[in-house]
Amino acid sequence: MAALYRKYRPQTFEEVVGQEAVVRTLTNAITQGKVRQAYLFAGPRGTGKTSLARILAKAVNCAHGPTPTPDGTCHACVAIAAGTSLDVIEMDAASQRGIDDIRDIRDRVVLQPVEGQYKVYILDEAHQLTDAAWNALLKLIEEPPPHLLFVFCTTELQKVLPTVRSRCQTFVFQRPRLADLVKVLRWIADGEEIDVPDAALALIARAARGAYRDAVSTLDQLASATGGAITVQDVLQLLGAVEDEVLFRLCDMVIGNETAEALLVLEELSEQGQDLGRLVTDLLEHLRHLLLVQHMTEVPDSLPVTDEARERLREQANQMPVATVVRLIDLLAVAVDDMRQGGDPRLPLELALVKVTRPASDLSRESMAFRLERLEEGHIAPPEKPSRAAAAPPSAEATPAPVLEAAPEPLRNEPLRVDLEQLQEAWRRTILPAVEQRSIPIGKTLAEAHPASLAGDTLTLEFPQTASFHMKLAEDPKNSAMLRDALYEVTGRKLAVAFELGETGNAGAEDEAPTSEEDVLELLKSTFDAREQDE
Repeated sequence: MAALYRKYRPQTFEEVVGQEAVVRTLTNAITQGKVRQAYLFAGPRGTGKTSLARILAKAVNCAHGPTPTPDGTCHACVAIAAGTSLDVIEMDAASQRGIDDIRDIRDRVVLQPVEGQYKVYILDEAHQLTDAAWNALLKLIEEPPPHLLFVFCTTELQKVLPTVRSRCQTFVFQRPRLADLVKVLRWIADGEEIDVPDAALALIARAARGAYRDAVSTLDQLASATGGAITVQDVLQLLGAVEDEVLFRLCDMVIGNETAEALLVLEELSEQGQDLGRLVTDLLEHLRHLLLVQHMTEVPDSLPVTDEARERLREQANQMPVATVVRLIDLLAVAVDDMRQGGDPRLPLELALVKVTRPASDLSRESMAFRLERLEEGHIAPPEKPSRAAAAPPSAEATPAPVLEAAPEPLRNEPLRVDLEQLQEAWRRTILPAVEQRSIPIGKTLAEAHPASLAGDTLTLEFPQTASFHMKLAEDPKNSAMLRDALYEVTGRKLAVAFELGETGNAGAEDEAPTSEEDVLELLKSTFDAREQDE
């Protein structure tokens, strides 16, 4: 028994779904008698390139043609549909890609068609032909016999030689919309008496990513595995996909900063055998949808989501800050990189959820930028202040306050909390690199020190006894200002700095190489605007 994707392959132009522009152009050309000698069909796999090439061959060789509506019953149409026509030659350029194969074509093109008006050559995966093979075809494509028609099908248009493309009419096939793909699947399911809900068909269509053949093959496999009664869980189990509900729940937890709940969901999915790599991919796609809705203020029709999910997607896009969406996408990119290198995506996924729900636990510069952006957007509420009217003593002769006094003051957000342990952990990882962006010598000088204490808003840096010269340079007002700016950039707090010499060496810098003479010279030049003089 033939596979479903072969059984339900489109046989006429009217049955082609999702390629309206291509169908319209070809039918008009056939009607007007303007069929060209060479066509180039390009597009993703499984979008109907070869099927449309066969329909074109039927249209020009039908007993009643050329006609845009081949009857499908004449000997020529039946033979082309069965793949036994002597006038339609299909070649796989992946295996017949050499110049000798092209020479065979050149030797045979002089032969007249057996029963139709055209001898049609359909070359699949045409981009794999060698340059020598293409060059041997050039003259034949440009000036073919009147009965010869070429149709080249390729998934990589950019690999086809420009000289060939200029001699062909090129059609770029588009991926079908989710609704079109579901429509085709429903038609096949009804024809095969397969019991399947629309939600399951939507999952199959989304997983196919615009490839008809992949979607129909998946439906065929599920029908065989379930005996013709397919459920949503069957689809999820076969594809390893994640339900939309899980993606919405995770994003709701991110909105509510529910770190523990999000980690518990990941634990449950892992225990159920869910592919966390697929979860990362699906979550990234969901975040992309949210980002598009946020910036377009509506759900685009092109998004592969069901009607039920559209309204919820719109609501969640309004609730989730744009900065949070962008930050989570950046963090999940780390998990994607680990997956490409064969690593386990679970830990990067957990870290991403922790960092985005508890940004104060991350002192990286990217996290600081994310926290500041959220403050600017007003998603972190400022502390309440006592009313001036309540603080003032009651007075019977109180006069109305001036308009300027009654105007609300600018919002002042509570300073971000930071402790000594966090500063010590971030010192070499983020603070010193921030200083070195302003001045490399000053960064090298401060590398001799380490955070020793934090009293209020004053951070004390301790230098080893052998680094008194470095401490004097750090105490210079211009250099200490650089450090304060870097601290504010990383922590979000305006900290004062103090310097002192320790009793022992700097334990935090044991593994660091001592500052070289060149670094000291560069430091003197930048600090005192000095220059070297030749003796």
